[in-house]
Amino acid sequence: MYDELPYDISIEVAIEAPGLDVEALHHLAARVMGGENVDAGTSLAILVIDDDEIRAMNHQFLGIDEPTDVLSFPDEADDFVQGLSEEKLLGDIAISLPTAIRQAEAAGHPLESELAHLLTHGILHLCGYDHVTSPEDEAVMRAREEHYLGDLKLVHQH
Repeated sequence: MYDELPYDISIEVAIEAPGLDVEALHHLAARVMGGENVDAGTSLAILVIDDDEIRAMNHQFLGIDEPTDVLSFPDEADDFVQGLSEEKLLGDIAISLPTAIRQAEAAGHPLESELAHLLTHGILHLCGYDHVTSPEDEAVMRAREEHYLGDLKLVHQH
């Protein structure tokens, strides 16, 4: 089903998520990675989890003891999805489905839009973009998000 994609993208849904369009997430991830000139054959792991799991990760890796919507982990030896040593790895992304649902409801847009934004946001972090370093960097990252997703006035909350 995903053989035509130039990347090794794995999505693990570790929470009950009826109706989650995993194929759409695969294709979006490949489109963003291609648009950011990520080398073909590069791996990306995406984990869809609950608030408790993302809170534990946020606390363990960033020292913030609260749930968040998305976390990005550049490839490192101790990440949660191990690749083979010869693989090119972009990194790992964890998305909290319950937080995404709450944010979509609060903004009045579909869950699919929220998940697309969170995934794109996470991949851009792995590609070196950062929205917290300066207003200029935030504007650049937002422009890249809008390049892939269209106008983010309804979606953008970061």
